[in-house]
Amino acid sequence: MSDYEVNLVEDNMQEFYVYFEGPKETPYEGGLWRVHVEIPDQFPYKSPSIGFENKIFHPNIDETSGSVCLDVINQAWSPMFDIFNIFETFLPQLLSYPNAADPLNGEASSLYLRDNEAYLERVKSYVKRYANPKNFARGEFKEDEQSDDEQDEDLSSVSSLGDDDDDDDDEVAGEMDL
Repeated sequence: MSDYEVNLVEDNMQEFYVYFEGPKETPYEGGLWRVHVEIPDQFPYKSPSIGFENKIFHPNIDETSGSVCLDVINQAWSPMFDIFNIFETFLPQLLSYPNAADPLNGEASSLYLRDNEAYLERVKSYVKRYANPKNFARGEFKEDEQSDDEQDEDLSSVSSLGDDDDDDDDEVAGEMDL
């Protein structure tokens, strides 16, 4: 695991965080996630528990808990697999090829099947907001933090509101991100 930043939880070798970069050539590229890993006493005969700590929009990852729905981890685990397989193969494949037929996130699954372009845009917005590598400066993990530039962008749409024409207020407010 030398290619990954790994932080132990209270010096416990069975519980740690791995900082995982989004796979190249996917909408997750450029993102950085902190993944919580718990190794059971029965490892390698029993699979580790894996969960994304910062939000990710994906049909097979629960947005609230970060739980991952991946057969090879949850049901088809083999003692020949190791932690390296999870981060080098299983998670990159999951992010590259979502299985919308077996969702943990119904909204992501529905959007993926119904409007793939809108799905990709939502993924990219989550990456920008929740998986921005800047939020991991000096090993710190800060969730839901917007950069000053993002806050300025959000506020810039408010400056377009004026008192010139009250009839236009409803139309402009409908376009705002409230």
